[in-house]
Amino acid sequence: MGGARAAAWVAAGLALGAGAGFCVYRLARGRRRSKRGLRSSGSAEDLTSGSYDNVLNAEQLQKLLYLLESTEDPIITERALVTVGNSAAFSTNQAIIRELGGIPVVANKINSPNHSIKEKALNALNNLSVNVENQIKIKTFISQVCEDVLSGPLDSAVQLAGLRLLTNMMVTDEHQHMLSGYIADLFRVLLTGNGTTKVQVLKLLVNLSENPAMTEGLLSAQVGSPFLSLVDGCVAQEILLRVLTLFQNINNCLRAGGRPAGQPPFPNGSLFSLLYGEECVQKMQALVYHHDVDVREKAVTITSKF
Repeated sequence: MGGARAAAWVAAGLALGAGAGFCVYRLARGRRRSKRGLRSSGSAEDLTSGSYDNVLNAEQLQKLLYLLESTEDPIITERALVTVGNSAAFSTNQAIIRELGGIPVVANKINSPNHSIKEKALNALNNLSVNVENQIKIKTFISQVCEDVLSGPLDSAVQLAGLRLLTNMMVTDEHQHMLSGYIADLFRVLLTGNGTTKVQVLKLLVNLSENPAMTEGLLSAQVGSPFLSLVDGCVAQEILLRVLTLFQNINNCLRAGGRPAGQPPFPNGSLFSLLYGEECVQKMQALVYHHDVDVREKAVTITSKF
């Protein structure tokens, strides 16, 4: 982990997420491009109309940020956030928006009681978080994002947008300690959410599980026996594989730290007591015969280290 992993992530890992955000939230209200291409003039409202396909320049981005600060119209605010978020899919604009002081302008919109505005602000921050320097600015708002994720409506667009942002912010270990107080609540969302929510929470937990400094916090979290239902062979593959990866990472971190599995004293109901309990061992042994080769391989690796 650390610098090398962060560089690799910036180059490859989150480019996909940024591109997806650009496609999903692109405004499409016609094409009014001039024959000579994109103009640097025009009102900020024009820039939110979906008229332009080019990368916005600094002047245009500054107009959009000013619009976000000055308007109280929820429709214009939402459109401006979408446009800024789409622009942040381009690496050049990620830096420009930061240099213009745009990150706190966007982040302040997550305070909105309007769930659609909150979601669009989180999506914009998600694209901005691809830039490591931007993360330094965004980390100020991590606690608030966690509160929104954990207290908001289950399986909502806001919850998923917040989980995506947290996942991106936790790809490296730089800011992972900021989630230490929220681990048990993340497991609660994992167990009660739908399939899409489960996958997104597991992506976040898998990121945390790669960091030995987070291992004790993960293992001591009070999770409860329903967690073991995620280790059944009938569970959807994208969920089951991530649960196994979580287990595998924790095993690796325990051994790397010189602490063999089965040794640390964790209370009943903790993740440790479940993962290394008899019921989980039996479930893991059954997964050795799973129909999916990836599941089988992970189960074999895990059971060989009990």
